[in-house]
Amino acid sequence: MHTVTVALGARSYRILIGDRLLPQLGPACRRLTLGTRCAVITDSRVGPRYAPHALRSLRQAGFDPTLITVPAGEPSKRLATVARCGNALAAHRLERRSFVVALGGGVVGDLAGFVAASYLRGIDFVQVPTTLLAQVDSSVGGKTGVNLPAGKNLVGAFWQPRLVLCDLSTLRTLPDREFRAGLAEVIKYGVISDASLFRRLEREMPRLRRRDPKTLAGIVARCCAIKARIVSQDETESGLRAILNFGHTIGHAIEAVSGYGRWLHGEAIAVGMVLAARLSQDLVGLPPDEASRLTALLQAAGLPVAAQWTPAQQRRLLTAMLHDKKVRAGEIRFVLARRLGAAEHGHPVPLDALRRVLASAQGGCSTSHGSPH
Repeated sequence: MHTVTVALGARSYRILIGDRLLPQLGPACRRLTLGTRCAVITDSRVGPRYAPHALRSLRQAGFDPTLITVPAGEPSKRLATVARCGNALAAHRLERRSFVVALGGGVVGDLAGFVAASYLRGIDFVQVPTTLLAQVDSSVGGKTGVNLPAGKNLVGAFWQPRLVLCDLSTLRTLPDREFRAGLAEVIKYGVISDASLFRRLEREMPRLRRRDPKTLAGIVARCCAIKARIVSQDETESGLRAILNFGHTIGHAIEAVSGYGRWLHGEAIAVGMVLAARLSQDLVGLPPDEASRLTALLQAAGLPVAAQWTPAQQRRLLTAMLHDKKVRAGEIRFVLARRLGAAEHGHPVPLDALRRVLASAQGGCSTSHGSPH
């Protein structure tokens, strides 16, 4: 088992990464001296498969859990679902020493984390991510939130978990499309912080796509270590942590404009990274061969690298980007890379440059679910 620590003083916590860890959920929570009453928030796909194991482990450790199941998919990340979950917590009489377990992918983690952050002005929660994307990215760092029609994650809070438990065996049942979507965030870490990881991914992508256990464990642990280091230095994204958003400004706009759920998050981020690399070439001098290597690696991971947008759709994408949390004084600010392994945040991007890059994405749409509309 790999262990990574997110160092945040009194709010530090561990990320446990290994095979068949779900039975250890209850004992691990008991060691944290959490309150007896708790809730497991999951979705309609993950719950039938893994919730019985989580509930059994918690009960055997002396906890009194209740199960809350939400519909699977991005549309559940909304305020109406937060209210429904809060009512369920109240019905089970959760108290300030109680806690929430997020059992599922990024949607469940973001939603359950925000429920925990807002219920009784904040109770503890534990992340049990069951997708690759959630294990390497969204479960770590304390970003929680839900979507509004105007944009993704516009309502949320920074609320750190007490523990992250990554059971790699849950990835064996993950549909291939969702596994590939998670690879986008894995590749991102190589671009923003670790050129040696990027080279390793170029070598090992076939084994990674086969979900080779040893390869997977090492890659997940390395991604978590990178994110833990960044979060430890900048918990609330006032500076360095913003580099984790490479490809996300355009990616979030694709998700918002297309209707949440048509593109998986990682698919939209893959296209966003390709376009962010083109902006990086134009504005900060990313070598063209390195931008090409990024595109090639995303393709090797089975991810989309282009889309097809009409002029009207491009205008809607720009409008969505102007609602992005990183906009300052009306300027869209991007994370750009000078070279693989070295990203910088806060670069203002002129709208004309962004329009050119969006236009350059036309043709060769390599995703089956089409363009945003």
